[in-house]
Amino acid sequence: MGHIDLRDLEDDDLDAVFEMMRDPEAIAVAAFTADDPDDRDAFDAWIAGERASDEVELLTVTDRGGFAGTAALFTVEGDREVSFWVKRGLWGHGVATAALRMLVAREAVRPLFGRVAAHNAAGIAVFEHNGFTELSRTTSYAPGLGRDAEVVLYTLAPALDGF
Repeated sequence: MGHIDLRDLEDDDLDAVFEMMRDPEAIAVAAFTADDPDDRDAFDAWIAGERASDEVELLTVTDRGGFAGTAALFTVEGDREVSFWVKRGLWGHGVATAALRMLVAREAVRPLFGRVAAHNAAGIAVFEHNGFTELSRTTSYAPGLGRDAEVVLYTLAPALDGF
């Protein structure tokens, strides 16, 4: 999909990111979201902290040059993780799969990890299409659902040389 690209997150992207992350249907699918997705001050504080961190790389996903979503690399308790969010109008068009493929290619650290709500079949498919395998399942509070939900932890292990 040569029309999908990743670039650094810019100030001009912030309104689109905020609106994308407020979509009620997307929130229900993602589940593990902001406590109050309509709180712009909280969003601005969160995104400023993420952008200031040396452990986080926030990227904009583009489709034919236009805003399509976000992708990120970050560290949690010493483990390198990936994340992606594509705006709902582009679901089912391979944008998330292509974006994750490019994100993985940018990061040399292995293993990589990613998390997805167990009911998010499309998100699970994106991880699996990119070579991630399920490592474990846990349950924790999902603000997007207002209740506990199952989360699946995926991993992308290092390639075995010579095999």
